[in-house]
Amino acid sequence: MTIGAPPSTSQGMPVGSPPPFDAELVAALEALGAYLPSSVTPEMIPGFREAMGGMVMADEELARGGAFDVQDVAVPGPPGAPDVSLLVCRPAAASAPYAALYYMHGGGMIIGNNRLGVPETLDWAQELGLVVISVEYRLAPEHPHPAPVEDCYAGLLWTAAHAAELGVDPARIVIAGSSAGGGLAAALALLTRDRGGPTLAGQMLLCPMLDDRNDTPSARQMAGRGVWDHTANATGWSALLGADRGGPDVSPYAAPARADDLSGLPPAFVDVGSAETFRDEDVAYATRIWQAGGVAELHVWPGGFHGFDMLAPHAAVSQAAKAAKLLWLRRLLVG
Repeated sequence: MTIGAPPSTSQGMPVGSPPPFDAELVAALEALGAYLPSSVTPEMIPGFREAMGGMVMADEELARGGAFDVQDVAVPGPPGAPDVSLLVCRPAAASAPYAALYYMHGGGMIIGNNRLGVPETLDWAQELGLVVISVEYRLAPEHPHPAPVEDCYAGLLWTAAHAAELGVDPARIVIAGSSAGGGLAAALALLTRDRGGPTLAGQMLLCPMLDDRNDTPSARQMAGRGVWDHTANATGWSALLGADRGGPDVSPYAAPARADDLSGLPPAFVDVGSAETFRDEDVAYATRIWQAGGVAELHVWPGGFHGFDMLAPHAAVSQAAKAAKLLWLRRLLVG
C-alpha cells in the first residue's frame, strides 16, 4: 500500500473555548488528577511503569469465580522477534465455538500490559459468551514502530490459525482496543486487509489514538485539560516514531489517520468523548470510512474526557457508553 499524500491537517483553524466536562465526571476527574496528570513527559514514563507494575490483575480476579478459564500463551512473534504473550480468557460454561474479541490495551504506546482494560471486555464476554484474547505488544520508545503493530499481527495470525483449539469461530473475530490500543486495532485492520490476513468480523475503536500530527482543533483545545492532553500525546507519538513524528512519511500502520484508503475494512465502532484530545481525529476517521463506502457506528459522548467510562464507570454517561458497546457487539456477533 502506498502512503500517498496524507489528508490535510487543521493547523491554523480557529479554536474556541473547550467544551465543558460532564458535571458528574468533574469530581472523578479531580480525584484522578492526584495520580493521573493531564500532561505526560518522557521523564515520567519509568514512574508510570513502576506504578502499573503493582496493579497487575491476578488470574483469580480475571476468572470471576470460575466464569472464565484463564491462561497465558506464548506464541511466535514477528520474524526475528521474541515470542508474543497472549492472555486467553475462555468462558467455562458456554458452548463452543465462541465469537472472539482480540484486544489491544491502552497506555499511549509507552505503558501497559495485556491485563490492562481486560475487565471491561470480560463484562461483554460474560453477557455474550465470548473468548477474550489480549495481546502483550512491545512498548515504545525501546521498541518503536513497527514493533507494536507487528506483535499484534503475529498474535492475530496465531489466534486465527488455532481457532479450533481455542474453541473460536474464525468467522467471528472482532479486533478491539482502547486509546493507543484503539489506534493499534485500526492499524491492524489496515495491515490485515493489505496483507490478505484473517477475515475480521469488526473493529472496535475506543477513543483511539490515530494521528501523530497532534494538531486537530480538539488536540489544541484540550491542552492542559482532562486526561492525555497535547503534551502527553506528543510524548507517546515521539516515543513510537522518533524524529519522524509529524513528518511526511509516517506509515498508516503506525498512525491510521495517514491512510489514503479506508475502503474494504471490517465494520467499525468508534467512540470518543467530546472533551478529549482525540475527538476530532476519531470523528474524521469514521467519516472517511463512510466516504469510502464502509460501515461505521460513531458515538461522541458529551462532556466525556479520555477513557471516562473506564475511569468513572458509574456516571450516567459512562453507563450509556458501556451499553452502546454491548449493543453493537450483540448485533454484530449474535444478531
